[in-house]
Amino acid sequence: MKNGNGNSVELFLGDCREELKRIDDDSVDLIVTSPPYADQRKQIYGGIHPDQYVEWFLPISEQLLRVLKPTGTFILNIKERVHEGERHTYVLELIMEMKKQGWLWTEEFIWHKKNCYPGKWPNRFRDAWERLLQFNKDRKFDMYQDEVRVPTGDWAKTRLKKLSDTDKIRDNSKVGSGFGKNISNWLNRDLAYPTNVLHLSTECSNRNHSATFPEALPEWFIKLFTKPGDVVLDPFMGSGTTVVVAQRLSRKAIGIDILSEYHEITLQRLDPVVEWTLFEPKVKYGNTKT
Repeated sequence: MKNGNGNSVELFLGDCREELKRIDDDSVDLIVTSPPYADQRKQIYGGIHPDQYVEWFLPISEQLLRVLKPTGTFILNIKERVHEGERHTYVLELIMEMKKQGWLWTEEFIWHKKNCYPGKWPNRFRDAWERLLQFNKDRKFDMYQDEVRVPTGDWAKTRLKKLSDTDKIRDNSKVGSGFGKNISNWLNRDLAYPTNVLHLSTECSNRNHSATFPEALPEWFIKLFTKPGDVVLDPFMGSGTTVVVAQRLSRKAIGIDILSEYHEITLQRLDPVVEWTLFEPKVKYGNTKT
């Protein structure tokens, strides 16, 4: 169903391992999601042991590969956890197994949590960052880099004040990567392209969910990888932040969650004029958790 802006919201109530099967092949432009991390959100979603995490996630990523357009992008917010005194390798193992499925691991973004509060343990300090892994089906994918440009910043005042000879030509990388730079290209520019580190505060109001996205996080990726009218999917919708932001930016949104209370929260957060469709599960899932 559509509203006056031409965008729509479709919500699926159920286990994403089954509900994803109801979405058409090659129909989604962007997937942005944060699944339960290993052994996290046990009271809500049951928890998945780190040793079983890859096996649990691969059927989901297989469905995501099917529904994503060849020009689309999948952004996976995920984080390792400490298990028995060391970092578990399930994230790295998942990347390798997804590559075998046919995914291309194109980029890795880092979310720096600007407002992370201090903490320490006997053998480590608090994490102030999380991974945002970018996967694609094809090396040529839609990307709108101008939509996320940022102010050039104070570095330009000193770096561009006095240019050397090499600053005025394309200076190839000294490590043989094939990349080069021409510093003089940034003269008289007010905007520059960002790095792959996103400096964003965490969401302080959890909206009755244990791991709420800050709205700026999906918004950044929606602007970077989609245009108005495109389809954005979050198969672990939670309180609906990705869906709400996509709808606000005039994208079509699809959200999936197994818990009906999160669907209620999402509906309360949507623009009052939006028309939405709620798809009930075809089968009852019992105590199955995602």
